[in-house]
Amino acid sequence: MRYTNAMDYSAEALKRHKELKGKIAIALKDPLDSPEKLSIYYTPGVAAVSSYVAEHPNEARDYTWLNNSVAVISDGTAVLGLGNIGPYGALPVMEGKCMLFKHFADIDAVPIVLDVHSADEIVATVKALAPSFGGINLEDIAAPICFEVEERLKAELTIPVMHDDQHGTAIVTLAGLINATKITGRRLQDCKIVCVGAGAAGTAIMKLLYKYAQPEILAIDSQGIVSQDRTDLNSEKAKLLEFTNPNNVSGSLADALKDADIFIGVSKPGLLTADLIKTMHPKSIVFAMANPLPEIMPAEALKAGVAVMATGRSDFPNQVNNALVFPGVFRGALDNRVQHITDQHKIAAAEALAGLVENPTPESIIPSVLDPRLVPTISKVIV
Repeated sequence: MRYTNAMDYSAEALKRHKELKGKIAIALKDPLDSPEKLSIYYTPGVAAVSSYVAEHPNEARDYTWLNNSVAVISDGTAVLGLGNIGPYGALPVMEGKCMLFKHFADIDAVPIVLDVHSADEIVATVKALAPSFGGINLEDIAAPICFEVEERLKAELTIPVMHDDQHGTAIVTLAGLINATKITGRRLQDCKIVCVGAGAAGTAIMKLLYKYAQPEILAIDSQGIVSQDRTDLNSEKAKLLEFTNPNNVSGSLADALKDADIFIGVSKPGLLTADLIKTMHPKSIVFAMANPLPEIMPAEALKAGVAVMATGRSDFPNQVNNALVFPGVFRGALDNRVQHITDQHKIAAAEALAGLVENPTPESIIPSVLDPRLVPTISKVIV
């Protein structure tokens, strides 16, 4: 088993980032190496292009970078597992996201961090920026504001908008569970699933799992099981009761985990213990995806009897990370001129991702982020 090789990359990350002073740069598609090119690409030649595009805005993507550009936008309120660390704290993560877009899908992505935090301010700012881009990737915006921001932008813009913390994570989770349940001899629709974390990622995961298979799902937040007896639920958590907790169970995480088949964690380290795992169904499945430290370390979970273990980390097998899908989703959306990314697109992407693992094993339920088949496979189903 390759679950004990946890590394600390902090010192090297600080060193490399300081040396590079940023991880991305703009490159020219054609060298500006002659007076003729200067006249074609800038003045006076560019005036003809500008006039044409102004008269034919639907063709702008044929004459500008709109065909291959994505804005990666955050307000820094929910960065990784670090929380609300502000726009400057978010910028290295957004740069990293842009790096992945370019490396894996050859998409020109631009990091944009906002020092505004209300839904109205974020929506207004993104709408003002939108004409410069072919797609919008929202990132690390805290719940519940992130839900309103995404829904409004999807309704008001005619380019693809996706909050990757929600939907990228949900797609990869569904793909992993499709193969994990094969290994344990279950059907996803027959499983009892406990999801710890009812914020952006957890909500999207639960919605997509229910859309796909209608399993029994219990949502857990910091106060326990989300149930009809709770009087402290915000509007988004209350909406979860439309399809979770059908028996209106109340109590703690320990109560929820009794005889559960699947644990999904998008919360914080240390919430899951070996003793709790032993109360779950035999051959349980654990996706402990808190970053940078999972809800339980893999070696401890496997020792307690877990059949399939996944985390969000790249230094353990089965990395459930949205980097597996967002490059391919946006590649497909840009190439196929998709205006809205739908639940059907997400399910198709999850099935395509799962299908890349022909013979799933406990240590191989999803491909590596470095698998060259990812982008071409996923982009084909975003039509």
